[in-house]
Amino acid sequence: MKSKILDVVGISAAILCLIHCVAFPLLMIVPLGISHNPFIDLAFLVTGAIVVYRISKKTQIKWLKALFAVSLLLISVSVFADMIFEVHLPLMYFGAAGLIAGHLINFNHHKH
Repeated sequence: MKSKILDVVGISAAILCLIHCVAFPLLMIVPLGISHNPFIDLAFLVTGAIVVYRISKKTQIKWLKALFAVSLLLISVSVFADMIFEVHLPLMYFGAAGLIAGHLINFNHHKH
């Protein structure tokens, strides 16, 4: 039961991250006086890493663990490239989509 809750939290965080990553560049076009803070991306990364770590300890499916690891790696590279070089990489989108897919698969796997 606890793993299902972690999957719901993971799905929610990944969807919020994806919405943030898609909507924020669009908001930058409108002159609202807001700027990008990479620490928000880092907060999504840390939240996702904690949830993935706890789920990975419980699941025995190796390819699902690999999907989680690759997705977190993509998000990490994108976040740290933004923090260090101020370069926005589209890897964040693929990583968030991978986390969403992995959490949905893990959630459905536990239903049976």
